[in-house]
Amino acid sequence: MGDRLRWGILGTGNIARQYCTGVKSSNRCTLAAVGSRTGVAAQTFADHFDIPTAHGTYEALIHDPSVDAIYVSLPNSLHHSWTLAALRAGKHVLCEKPIASNVMQAREMFDVARQSGKLLVEAFMYRSHPLTLAVLEAVKGGEIGQVNLIRTSFCYRTWRINGNIRFDRELAGGALMDIGCYCIDFSRLIAGQEPSSCSAAGHIHPHGVDDLVVATMSFPNGILASFTCGMQTQVDNTAYICGTDGYIEIPIPWKPPAVDAQFTVAHGTPPRMDLPKNAPPGPPPRQTHRISAGMDLYGVEADDFAATVLDHSPPRLSAEDSIGNMRLLDEMRKQIGVVFPS
Repeated sequence: MGDRLRWGILGTGNIARQYCTGVKSSNRCTLAAVGSRTGVAAQTFADHFDIPTAHGTYEALIHDPSVDAIYVSLPNSLHHSWTLAALRAGKHVLCEKPIASNVMQAREMFDVARQSGKLLVEAFMYRSHPLTLAVLEAVKGGEIGQVNLIRTSFCYRTWRINGNIRFDRELAGGALMDIGCYCIDFSRLIAGQEPSSCSAAGHIHPHGVDDLVVATMSFPNGILASFTCGMQTQVDNTAYICGTDGYIEIPIPWKPPAVDAQFTVAHGTPPRMDLPKNAPPGPPPRQTHRISAGMDLYGVEADDFAATVLDHSPPRLSAEDSIGNMRLLDEMRKQIGVVFPS
């Protein structure tokens, strides 16, 4: 394996392209092989990213001896089976979010990872960006007092419905699975625990998946969280962490830029009657912090994964993290009436 992790890319879709662009900017990773359903698709992809080996089947990729780790970029419904196959073939796996189609699959995947002695991590790339780490430090440092409210949104408008895997119930699509999973994960990350209850309302597209969801979560420590996710709705796609002494505003939380990612710590003006006489001046109304990652977001994610494999550093997401997120996705889909094929 040496001092660089050799990646095999399973699938050649848009997210695989984004990931490979990031890996090429990483410090500790290299692209070794790619696998697709056809040799032509694999070779075209390999030529574009200067990948040495192209495989015309997924099976050939996961058994390639030149590969240390597999990046699973396939549709949601295929995460379970191909992650298991890759782990059993002796490969580490970075699997795109959501980790599986349901929590039972997720548990099995992490069980097999433990049995095989290989690393399995869910690919929430925003977790690796120094912006996210800085926000966590600001919260833990008490910059906004006691956190009691988290508000997030992640929506987009797409005109391509037919043939879009996100609108395919057979492929475990839907807004919750595609983007709502980020909002759930972020809320759990900030709250630092699992919610005690959740409530979701959704709009069901004629294709049988949710295309708009509004949900809330209540945490045992008193924090409340709300989020909106949608595939035919436009919103600001921001994250807010609100506390007793101020709030944090993150304008681009889900895909922070490599350079000049930002978050703002803001403090409102207390009611005049609450101010004691001769009160000292409070903190500035708004302080914006600018943070640069030094490389592409997916490159940071790939290097984080490599550090866990090569240096035994803790992974950005634990098995418990991913299983907890999947459990909530299952419950919210149940509440809004989205059922995937068995």
